[in-house]
Amino acid sequence: MDYARIGEKVISIERIHNKINEILELRCKGYSQQEVAKILDIDRTFISRLESIGEIRKGGGIAVVGFPIQNKEELEEKLKKAGVDYILFMTEEERNNFVKNQSGQNLFNSVLELIAEVRKYKHCIIIGSNKRTKIMATLLDCHVYTIDIGESPIKQDVYIDPERILEIISMIR
Repeated sequence: MDYARIGEKVISIERIHNKINEILELRCKGYSQQEVAKILDIDRTFISRLESIGEIRKGGGIAVVGFPIQNKEELEEKLKKAGVDYILFMTEEERNNFVKNQSGQNLFNSVLELIAEVRKYKHCIIIGSNKRTKIMATLLDCHVYTIDIGESPIKQDVYIDPERILEIISMIR
């Protein structure tokens, strides 16, 4: 069990996590803030503020970027039907060609243009290796959702279950 000392108080971090999980579980089951406050004997305003801390606002454009993707055509079709505003998928071969077929300066400019384009959207789903998703997430100032598909470097295309992405999209909306 983890503890923290704050002044003369000793705080159980696990107890705080458990209480927050209880709050969220009840709220997800449909209980109102007032009902949860009464059940758990806490202030309703605390629940409201807690939700505000973790809130990802609905609406706004959605971008989905990923590589190396095996089933990119299938994903593109389903995401277009779901109303995704910007889609960029590359296979491993396309990604390698993108890098090899440009000079250093042109490659740098192309990457900056792609980043600038994705930054226009309120939400971005990034699919890639554990290292790449972290790097891309730090470059964006929108709400970022990452799907790690393996350890970096990934050298072959990876099949992505479309439902996994569609679930995130439905949560955003």
